[in-house]
Amino acid sequence: MTKILVIDDDSRDRELLATVLEERGYEVILADSGGTGLMLCHRRDPDAVVLDLHMPGIDGHHLLRQLQTLHPSLPVVVFSGCGPGEVEQDVLNHGATAFIQKAFSLDQFGLALQEVLPAPSKRDS
Repeated sequence: MTKILVIDDDSRDRELLATVLEERGYEVILADSGGTGLMLCHRRDPDAVVLDLHMPGIDGHHLLRQLQTLHPSLPVVVFSGCGPGEVEQDVLNHGATAFIQKAFSLDQFGLALQEVLPAPSKRDS
């Protein structure tokens, strides 16, 4: 099954994203901080990461750079309350696969996921 790691310090956003991803057939791994997300990325080997930018401790900008260094082919979708523009261009320049504003609709999120993440796959029984 295709595994997506969601890293966000906001529990409501994490749960919302998990619900949307699970309904689309993905296995979801949740992390509430950048440090936990980095550890889970090493241990669980996700197929893609959905990453919030603004978190205490290791923020999304720093984590994105680490992920691109350690796992350069790993798709990373960054989402943030910041509007598109300079922030969006910065994360795309540093290896993010896509940028989504947090004020997204579930349809927008689903369409963006289809474009950048691996299709869900089922494990062999």
